[in-house]
Amino acid sequence: MKLADRLDHIEPFYVMECAKAAAEIARGPLCDPALGGRPMIYLNIGEPDFGAPEGVQQAAAACIESGRTQYTPATGLPALRDKLSAWYREHFGLDIAPERIVITAGASAGLQLACLALFQRGDQVLMPDPCYPCNRHFVAAADAEAVLLQAGAAQRFQPSAAQVRDAWTESTRGVLLASPSNPTGTSIEPDEMRAIVEAVRERGGVTIVDEIYLGLSYDERFSHSALAFGDDVISVNSFSKYFGMTGWRLGWLVLPPALVAPVEKLAQNLFICASSIAQHAALACFEPTAIAEYERRHEAFRARRDYVVPALQALGLKVPVMPDGAFYAWIDCSAFTDSSWDFAFELMESAQIALTPGRDFGRAGSERWLRLSFASSMEHLQEAIARLAGVLQRR
Repeated sequence: MKLADRLDHIEPFYVMECAKAAAEIARGPLCDPALGGRPMIYLNIGEPDFGAPEGVQQAAAACIESGRTQYTPATGLPALRDKLSAWYREHFGLDIAPERIVITAGASAGLQLACLALFQRGDQVLMPDPCYPCNRHFVAAADAEAVLLQAGAAQRFQPSAAQVRDAWTESTRGVLLASPSNPTGTSIEPDEMRAIVEAVRERGGVTIVDEIYLGLSYDERFSHSALAFGDDVISVNSFSKYFGMTGWRLGWLVLPPALVAPVEKLAQNLFICASSIAQHAALACFEPTAIAEYERRHEAFRARRDYVVPALQALGLKVPVMPDGAFYAWIDCSAFTDSSWDFAFELMESAQIALTPGRDFGRAGSERWLRLSFASSMEHLQEAIARLAGVLQRR
């Protein structure tokens, strides 16, 4: 069977390959209590251990019971778009018209719709190195090319406006950023974000910012949306992280007014609409009791970060930039190995800890990096640190 050429530009999702390997080990004797084994500790996947709050679950059940399971408009339930508009106003001081908000089948669908609407063969899109691999692949799926801008610890693993200006060519169509970032948990300084947006605008390009972790910022300096820098900025967001609805597959786009109709046309044909049940349930996310619960969880993630990063540093596993958002620590493990891929598999086998090697996330020195997700419980994090200490003492 002849496959489409675009598949040649889309690599395997190594995060999931490692997850499958960890699951296989977890089913074997190393994790069998009857044989003296111990459970696998999963610190590899960016999935909060908190699920959807009770009110959201009840809203979904009520939706099913009352039969409200029909298609919604391709742009989403008007009531949900209104709720999100109010959320931007109350939490970020932004006046975002509901008409600019398009509900999508997760942030992934949002990114796909944005890329398909804006990019085509021959286009180049500037992105940071390191970055979330699927974002590169959404660009490739639109037959465009991701051009990676190396961003080290000195610049918080985020690109600069100067890099954008220097890398811009006649083929450059725009930038795709993430703030806070997966895998580093770091955000773009507000003044730098403004400068990037202005540089892109001056060149007639588009700025897309993945903001799915924006609700999980730990530093007021970074707790602001890039949407503040103009109506031409495109924001991608999700109910998965801050709102804890990972498997519900619900996200949204905030678009320039002129882009809403083209994206709606694509959404009608590619997805029809996001899950109606998930949309009705998400209305409950904005109730005061739900917001209070999300803020409690936010502080729990902060406490986990404040425990695990110093603990890693004390073991000699450097985290050169303190994550200011999301729930990831970007670890330099080069003092112990020259292959984070091999080291990750060693830790699965010897310590029953699943971490994610840097191979997925970029090209520049990826073999020295590991990503740890502190979306797991404090108990699991403490046990993982104890196991890591045992492994590293033997090296």
